[in-house]
Amino acid sequence: MDLGLSGRSVIVTGGASNIGRAIVLAFAAEGARVLIADLDAERAQQTAVEAGSGAAVKLTDVTSWDSAQAMVADATDRFGGVDVLVNCAGWTVDRLFVEKPREEWEKEIAIDMWGFINCTRAVLDGMIERRRGRIVSISSDAGRIGEWREAVYSGTKAGVIAMSKAIAREVGKHGITLNVVCPGFVPGKPETSGSASVWAGDQGAQFTPEVLEKVARSYPLRRLGTPSDIAPAVLFLASDQASYITGQTLSVDGGYTMI
Repeated sequence: MDLGLSGRSVIVTGGASNIGRAIVLAFAAEGARVLIADLDAERAQQTAVEAGSGAAVKLTDVTSWDSAQAMVADATDRFGGVDVLVNCAGWTVDRLFVEKPREEWEKEIAIDMWGFINCTRAVLDGMIERRRGRIVSISSDAGRIGEWREAVYSGTKAGVIAMSKAIAREVGKHGITLNVVCPGFVPGKPETSGSASVWAGDQGAQFTPEVLEKVARSYPLRRLGTPSDIAPAVLFLASDQASYITGQTLSVDGGYTMI
């Protein structure tokens, strides 16, 4: 199936590593021009080299409104506008709610919720003017069902789902769609994970091969997801093949939730 993404201009926040990196490479393989918006300059440059000449890097702090605006301005200068925004930047540390320090709540809310708000708002004026646009946001099954040791993260990811639906109702008349992809557990690696914090210290000790194998048995497909499992769903929702799909949430999780 030709997704018609060749030549389209795409921003992927959190595009330097893990799921974001896989999304960048998948868009690049379709001939799209991709701006990798991330704070990790080294990994972002590595991903841009892998993606090829159509990829560029913009150091972006999604928690900052000014940085989000600068990201969109950079993409507009380079590409003439933004056809697709993928909100992929995210952060969490698994911890019981009563044990979680306030600074971790605030960081999760800042990146996972304010990041979505800032970047989505920053692209909308241009999309409305051009009367077309695709916004695909990476939420989480935690936002659909609530997940143990992820209370605040679950709340922020539920917020991404609800806000996407609400904004989709407002901007559909302008030819703009918003949809959400919810991965299940996609374990990153310490050297590539955009959520490297979950591998740090005592968190890293949780994810031994034996633990991962046990977790995989709770999935009907009996395996955990990989970044390359998530990217095709994002590309489809960003394509014209999905032009009549908006306000929807798709779990890509090996059947873990089945909502």
